Parts: sequence; C-alpha cells; structure tokens
Amino acid sequence: MSTFFPAHSPFDEQGAEFEDVRQAAALAASGQRLDRAAAEALYYKASLHTLAQLAHAMRLRLHPEPIVTYVGDRNINYSNVCVCACRFCAFFRAPDQDGGYVISREEMAQKIEETLALGGTQVLLQGGHHPDLPLEWYEDLLRWMRATWPQLHIHAFSPPEIFFWAEKFGLSVTEVLRRLKEAGLHSLPGGGAEILHTGVRAQVSPNKCTAEQWLGVMEEAHKLGLRTTATMMFGHEEEPAHRLDHLFAVREVQDRTHGFTAFIPWTFQPAHTRIDVDPLPAPAYLRLLAVSRLVLDNIANIQASWVTMGPQVAQLALFYGANDFGSLMIEENVVAAAGVSFRMDRSDIHKVIRTAGFTPVQRTMDYTPVVPQPEV
Repeated sequence: MSTFFPAHSPFDEQGAEFEDVRQAAALAASGQRLDRAAAEALYYKASLHTLAQLAHAMRLRLHPEPIVTYVGDRNINYSNVCVCACRFCAFFRAPDQDGGYVISREEMAQKIEETLALGGTQVLLQGGHHPDLPLEWYEDLLRWMRATWPQLHIHAFSPPEIFFWAEKFGLSVTEVLRRLKEAGLHSLPGGGAEILHTGVRAQVSPNKCTAEQWLGVMEEAHKLGLRTTATMMFGHEEEPAHRLDHLFAVREVQDRTHGFTAFIPWTFQPAHTRIDVDPLPAPAYLRLLAVSRLVLDNIANIQASWVTMGPQVAQLALFYGANDFGSLMIEENVVAAAGVSFRMDRSDIHKVIRTAGFTPVQRTMDYTPVVPQPEV
C-alpha cells in the first residue's frame, strides 16, 4: 500500500514563494503537529499530489494494516418536522406544512428488522427540531428499541437536537444527555455541525445552535462516556479559512476529551435548497480530506463519503488520508432530498475497497471488527 505514492519523492512546490509549504510539509512528514500557519500553507498552496502523499503517509502511520473499515447501519429519520428552516436543507417540513411525518413504531420495527437481516449492527436516528414531541417520547423510543433489539447499537440524535431539547424543556445539556443515555442511547453522531463558525451558521442555519454550543454538547457527551463522531459539510457560504477554524475547534475538544472516534467531511449538495452555489468538484473535496487527516492528529479515523461523492471519488479518498469507507447506508433521505442518489450494497463496497488494494472489514461504531458478513 505504501508504494501508491513514492516514499521519498520530492514535493512539487519549488521557488521561494513556496518555502512555507516546504516547511509545513516537512513538519507533516515527520509526524509533528501542524499549527494554524502550517495548515494554511498546505491547504491554500500545496499541490494536490503533495497533500495526498503526506495524508496517505500519515494514514499508514496510524493504520499500517492494509484494511479499510465500514459500518453496517441505516439512517432512520424519525421525523422531518423542523422549526429551524436551515437554508441548506431540502429535507425538512415546517410544522404546518404538508408532507410532515413522525415515524410509527411499526415502520421503525420493519426498518430495524431489515437492517439486522442485512448484517447491520446499528441504526442512526436523526430528525428535525420537532416543536411538539416531549422528551419522554424520545426516551420511550430508546427504551423500546433497546428492550426489543438488545444487540442493536443506537447511534442517535445530534448536538443541535440535544441543545434544542435542553432549551425547550428547561434542562441542562448534561441532564438531557444523561436521560437519553439511561434510556438506551449508545453514541452520538456528529450531525448538524455544518461549519463550526458562528458567523457562518448565522447565515445558513440561524435558528440552530451556535458553533460553541455544538462543541459544548459534544464535550458534555464525552464526559458522560458517550463516544461521538464529528462532521463537516462544506462548500456553501463559508470561506476556506472557516473550514480550518472548524478543524482546529474539533482538535481542541479532542485534546481534552478523546471522545471523537472519527471525522467525516462532505461537500454541500445545493439542489432543492435555498443556497445557490455550484457543487464543489472532487479535487476540492480531496484537498480538504487530506488536510483534515493532517490537522486532526488526535482523531484516529477519517471517513470517505461515497454517499455524496460517489464510489470512484471515495475510492480515491482512500489515498488522501481516509481509512474508513463510512456506512452501508441501507437508507438515506437527507442527501437524497438534495438530488444525490449514489447507492452501494455490501458487495459493491467490498469490490471498491479490494480494487484499491485493501481488505474490507465491517466494524462497530467504536471500530471493533464484527463477524464477516456475506456479500449479498
């Protein structure tokens, strides 16, 4: 695997104007932590080849074994009713709008049974900021799921949902998290991060929690023993510097808590939303992915996003710092609502990983390998 990029090839950047890039690249190549100036030099000025070489080398230092992991799960959106009205979201329905729903137990059971039958080990539950559901509704749902399917890992909700409930019900974030954990919550996904810059969030999601509040929820979750992921949706109304703000904010929390298991960046999909921009091309995604691997030296795993980028770009991402292929994604509705409809089953994922020269390994949320599943 390490021969995909020459082990000691010179960096592409020549000339005095690239001295900062060469110094930053030398830091990264030697395994030293990047400061903000070094990250800026690499993100803004380094060639894509240099970033790939550095990020892949770091990936191999962290994960020398020739494997790529993925999780068997299903995204279940328990409701699309939401009061946030984020400008980037094509999925939500306002409380008084046609097409809103709250999932029934019968439909939830059918989805979970199908997930387990396909070799899945977890479900990811996320929904809108519903104005009428009490906190007990979520607690009862978790208790029912845990009692009915004790083998199922429940990876559910997100920092904006947690913060919304804390404010709505007059509770602390810690109390909301504690009650959900006691009811059956196993871990927290990193949804709703978008860009962790409060000014940007005020533009694209003004009714959602701030960047500081998002990070605060995650820190409290980690203190309670809940592992989480972190995400970034980029390419809407932020500047490149805001993306680096996001990475360094996540790194600072991880330094304190060590609670993030993975980082997952993906590009904004603008179709059917209220943000009129062109989708970022694959090189922009790979550049950010590689810089993420280099900056987030304290987060073990970086996930490729085949759901938004497609299988070919996701395969290439395995040489730009990613060591994980994300999820089987037995069901996905939010990205699909924006007009993106890539689909892959287990055999497709295994084929893409093997073609890249790696061995596919299914894992749990905390990256424990699971019993090999049939490729159907």
